[in-house]
Amino acid sequence: MSERVLHGVRLECIQGDIASQSDMDAVINAANAELRIGGGVAGALHRAAGPGLEDEGRPLAPIRPGQAVITGAHNLPNRYVIHCLGPVYGMDEPAEELLAACYRNALALAEEHGIASVAFPAISTGAFGYPLEAATRVALTTVAGQLPQLSAVQHIRFVLHEPHSLQVHEQALASLPGA
Repeated sequence: MSERVLHGVRLECIQGDIASQSDMDAVINAANAELRIGGGVAGALHRAAGPGLEDEGRPLAPIRPGQAVITGAHNLPNRYVIHCLGPVYGMDEPAEELLAACYRNALALAEEHGIASVAFPAISTGAFGYPLEAATRVALTTVAGQLPQLSAVQHIRFVLHEPHSLQVHEQALASLPGA
């Protein structure tokens, strides 16, 4: 685990299960356009949350790449789930802009709802094929760029499923300019 405080916001990277972040007010779902159970992060969150998550998401779908919507967390140990549709690498363009929009829009929804802590997965790096190093750079630089505008959000966690992703995120976090 690594951690930094920038602009008064605690940023951290851990290895773990996004569906088990009981100390976070909200978790971010790397969603599909229909906000349904799927593979990867969406599958893990939907299985843990129960069918109510899909039921609540249905009227909000479909969402477009870069867009974010918010629901309750149902059986998850959080208050909210913020669903983001990341770009499919090589298909949804401009991929970098759409991926950055996911992080900006998720943080904007968190601010709007007075959410103090959020946990992000590595959006688009699984089945959507976004190269890990490039996606991590977009994620961390976008989040860091939003920090000066945040007042409600005080704690942002990146929850990575495996050691290599954690290592890449830790290196990117360490290389962010200090504040």
